[in-house]
Amino acid sequence: MAYYIWIFLNALLVISTFIYIWIFRTHDSHIVTLGQGFAQVAIILFIINVNMYFIFLVIRRTKVRKLKITLARLSRLMMKSHIKLAIVGTILIVFHGGIMFFKIGGVIGYGHPKIISGIVAILFLKVTLLAGYLRHKKSSGRRRKFHYTTAFLFTLMFLVHIFLPI
Repeated sequence: MAYYIWIFLNALLVISTFIYIWIFRTHDSHIVTLGQGFAQVAIILFIINVNMYFIFLVIRRTKVRKLKITLARLSRLMMKSHIKLAIVGTILIVFHGGIMFFKIGGVIGYGHPKIISGIVAILFLKVTLLAGYLRHKKSSGRRRKFHYTTAFLFTLMFLVHIFLPI
């Protein structure tokens, strides 16, 4: 039952960011619109990666054998693309950040909370990538916890960034 709520919340997040970005934050500049597109795709990729934690959580906690088997198969597929999705998402975020910093930052000011929150989110992303790299090189419980803690902090910060008004 709880995983239906989680799926609903994921869909709601994607739909709400889509509506917010493409309906409430439209721009005349094609380059800014391109930056928004990069951000939208990156959001979806990062949500897929963050959901890895919740899939493993359900696998550990559920008593339903069929669900465990299904999620274990899904997680094997997802793990093969986890690093690739993170790299592509990061590249898109770097392009998004660069476009927005120079195009929007000059208009609203570089000290605006939207710009600052974006910079902080990118710093959290950098730490998350470092934690993921360390975990990939030598996995341990401590490195696993560090990686998912930084991933959640990054997720929280990018959600704050997304919904901060300009």
